[in-house]
Amino acid sequence: MVKKGDILNGEISNIVGYGAFVKTKDYDGLIHISEISDKFVRNIHDFLSIGQKVRVEVLDVDENSKQLKLSFKSVNKTRGIKVSVPEYKIGFKSLEEKIPEMINEFKKNSF
Repeated sequence: MVKKGDILNGEISNIVGYGAFVKTKDYDGLIHISEISDKFVRNIHDFLSIGQKVRVEVLDVDENSKQLKLSFKSVNKTRGIKVSVPEYKIGFKSLEEKIPEMINEFKKNSF
């Protein structure tokens, strides 16, 4: 028996404008578009695809119809921002390389 808060494995069976349907062992579920990502979701296909295996959290259970309300974003959060920091040359060495160029520019603009 599945209960609220459980983490399940499933497979995306269909994608519609308002969410993605998930098949689990004994239940069918829906990941509403608001539960796909913390980011703005314009196109669900940018985040999920039919046949994709997913881990989801159960938000609500309807035992009579064997249907689940699911969250993809609560289980698949990316922690922090992943970016690469560009490398800059800092210090006197980089200034030393620029000095001849600066002198030539100064001579061109002098009266």
